[in-house]
Amino acid sequence: MWVKQRGAKAQVVNNESNVPAPVSFYSLSTVLTSGKELSFGKLRGRKVLLVNTASDCGYTGQYAELQKLYQHSREDLEIIAFPANDFKEQEKGTDEEIAAFCTKSYGVSFPIAKKSHVVKGADQHPVYRWLTKKELNGWNDKDPSWNFSKFLINEEGMLTHYFEPSVSPVGEEMIGAVHS
Repeated sequence: MWVKQRGAKAQVVNNESNVPAPVSFYSLSTVLTSGKELSFGKLRGRKVLLVNTASDCGYTGQYAELQKLYQHSREDLEIIAFPANDFKEQEKGTDEEIAAFCTKSYGVSFPIAKKSHVVKGADQHPVYRWLTKKELNGWNDKDPSWNFSKFLINEEGMLTHYFEPSVSPVGEEMIGAVHS
């Protein structure tokens, strides 16, 4: 069920009915820029924030806010960036270049997945297929609307929130959802 909490540009929607996922979030995994596989089963018991990112976007400065959120909430929250070039060619770098940019420019210490496609289509990353198909996650069919769209998973592996790109990672909506 979609519940709109703010205006369209700062839209936050949530799984108000607590619909469980037919396919377990913990069955998923991704490959990081380091080449190591991250099994989401290892994240059981923690909240997880998945963010599609880009290095040349008006929202790229949110990397600093994501890092701040990560530093203040790392006991309870994992953040995983998914670089994607799906919106106006704003992520042209290689995996190595993206990782170096994030570390050097923003001090990012949370995991960064290999560059992938996050919007629906034949090449869509399996994690984003799960996030955007209600048949898999229980309620959400919405694609990321732009770079820095955010999806929050709770400690039980349930997709609880979708945040539009303009919602700040350190804003009250995000902080409230992360610490609820």
